Amino acid sequence: MNKSTKHSYFFRDKPLFGLDIGPSSLKVMQLERPRTGDKNHLPQVTGYGFTTFDRRAIEDGVVVQPEIVAKAAQDLFKRHLIGDITTKRVAIAIPAYRTFTRALEVPKLKPREMADAVRLEAEQYISTPLEELYLDFEKIREAEDHAELFAVAVPKTIVDSYLELAQVLGLEAVLIEPTLSSSGRLFELDDQSDIATVMIDFGSRSADISIYDRHVLVTGTVQAGGEVFTGLIKSKLGVTQAEAQLIKTKYGLGPSKKQAEITKALEPKLHELVKEIHRMMRYYEERYGSERPIQQIVTLGGGANMPGLSEYLTNEMRLAVRHTNPWQFIGYKGLQPPSDADKPMFATVAGLSLSDPKQVFSL
Repeated sequence: MNKSTKHSYFFRDKPLFGLDIGPSSLKVMQLERPRTGDKNHLPQVTGYGFTTFDRRAIEDGVVVQPEIVAKAAQDLFKRHLIGDITTKRVAIAIPAYRTFTRALEVPKLKPREMADAVRLEAEQYISTPLEELYLDFEKIREAEDHAELFAVAVPKTIVDSYLELAQVLGLEAVLIEPTLSSSGRLFELDDQSDIATVMIDFGSRSADISIYDRHVLVTGTVQAGGEVFTGLIKSKLGVTQAEAQLIKTKYGLGPSKKQAEITKALEPKLHELVKEIHRMMRYYEERYGSERPIQQIVTLGGGANMPGLSEYLTNEMRLAVRHTNPWQFIGYKGLQPPSDADKPMFATVAGLSLSDPKQVFSL
């Protein structure tokens, strides 16, 4: 996301790494991309890591105590990094539920006129004053008489707090984007990325939903992340937070003595999720027609490995649902990979790490 007028700065082969800032966690990863045209080799991880910090450091997406997050990051780089991060250039993700995104159709215009058209459209669908937002867009499709754009707006307070954190850490932020854009970039490596797909990225607080057809076209979000599921189980079953987390990760919606209770606890939120997916699919069909029907649902993210979740969504949506994790698309270069339970949480940061430095615009 660019803060001001676009100026292209090509970084040649200088690498970057991804930084995913959660409500109380940090994930980093750097990938070495295969040479252009080399389709027989996977991107290789040169370094990755994960740590946590006091959740009071972030309020409504804004890093309000950068010194706390910076201390956790420095500790991660010094003591908990697997492999090595060799660059100070960083790509950062903003949680999708803190962004405004929309696909827009505008007449063919000059770049400056197109930017003005995007601002006019944004004023119609965003309630927040535009002077409080950074607004950016990219062209995703083009016809003879019009162009389709994907617009993103983010509160300035969030972006500025990320830039301040990067400065404290001595990093150069070269890209800031919504988590859904990172997930889409990762999904491009999937063998079935050529068909219209619903992607659900289960984070700690939200389930970020997108419809992907060569590009992210429709987005939505539901407060149905891993921490939300844990809280519902805790409340319904009358157990501690630690016990609820264990129940969720070990049994989830799968067969167990408490399956009925767990399902009853989670169903209201899951019904909300299913309703939002149906709404987005109807919008997609109305806007883009039925020439490329949605044929699958793909789940990813740290909250997606809950047992029984894919089966539940398959039954509710009557569509094939499969779970994926980023480590099936990347190589380790001899590094020790994370545990199977932890692999899904690296989806966003892996997508960030796949950003091509040659195509990134400077902030």
